[in-house]
Amino acid sequence: MPPDTPVPSDGAPVLVPVLESHRFDEAALARYLVGRLPGFTGERLTVRQFQGGQSNPTFHLGTPGGDYVLRKKPPGRLLPSAHQVEREFRAMRALAGSGVPVPAVHLLCEDEAVIGTPFFVMDHVPGRIYADRVMGAGTPAERAAVYAELARVLAALHRVDWRAAGLADFGRAERYMERQVKRWARQWEASKVEEVPAMDRTAAWLLAHLPADEETAIAHGDYRLGNVILHPREPRILAVLDWELATLGHPLADLAYACLTYHMHPGPSGLTGVLGTGYEALGIPTQEAFVAEYCRHAGRPVPAELDVFVVFSMFRLASIVAGVWRRALDGNASDPRAIGYRERYRSMAERAWSIAQRLGA
Repeated sequence: MPPDTPVPSDGAPVLVPVLESHRFDEAALARYLVGRLPGFTGERLTVRQFQGGQSNPTFHLGTPGGDYVLRKKPPGRLLPSAHQVEREFRAMRALAGSGVPVPAVHLLCEDEAVIGTPFFVMDHVPGRIYADRVMGAGTPAERAAVYAELARVLAALHRVDWRAAGLADFGRAERYMERQVKRWARQWEASKVEEVPAMDRTAAWLLAHLPADEETAIAHGDYRLGNVILHPREPRILAVLDWELATLGHPLADLAYACLTYHMHPGPSGLTGVLGTGYEALGIPTQEAFVAEYCRHAGRPVPAELDVFVVFSMFRLASIVAGVWRRALDGNASDPRAIGYRERYRSMAERAWSIAQRLGA
């Protein structure tokens, strides 16, 4: 989830030796892949871990026939309905050829006996990944082009016919916002180790201010700069990653989540949000311009009110980050730096409640 992970200025992902807490039986993996991964004979498998990220740990598989990526659930005790690699695999398989760029997926293993948790394997897509929400690299013109591409691809996702894609049972099409608020309130309760009144107040406010309309689209759930692979040189998205939160949902919730950077301060890295900064001089569009670009590609009018969805997205993200911090306390976070996430989720909760108060009763 939302990392402050340093990456090279060219956006190349950082590969490190597998973390001690995430080690698994690589020989067992190699045996399993023989006959299942095209061209793999079981020889010379090299496993390294992608640094950063607070969701499902991700590993680079080097083989004589090519490079792949493995995503697995973290070890240890997990929150209910979290880390669903099975949903990631299904979403990417369904979107292949849809116009939404996704890596080709090869296999899903739900047998925990192989390496300890379920996992899937997909193609490795070389390119640039900027882990933060704000693009710090490039010129203003390059940044503007990347944000326009982010808007275009999100709109393309929401225009996919989810029934024709075989995802009619991927989620319930009714009462999405109500169910989501209740779900993330439960997740917050499950991960809670301290009282944070802003979380409880925001959850109650949201239930009292649910939007009346019920649009349905394939919702990514964590759509942001850090979850796309950009072409090595062009402002073009080659792949959208991290589909574990994907479901059938309200497209404006996805859009509002993509806009959270406008409601967050820069943070420790300076690349979390743009609130209170002169970001337009960097080529980053305003929220209004980003939303308008999305709507142009989605073929819909600009929404009259997005703020309720912003409050929901901020509350949901705070709940997710609280879970990341809880996993760090339990010793099974994907990145050891998650132990410092306490203030991050608390500040998100306060920001969500602040926006809710501004919107009124």
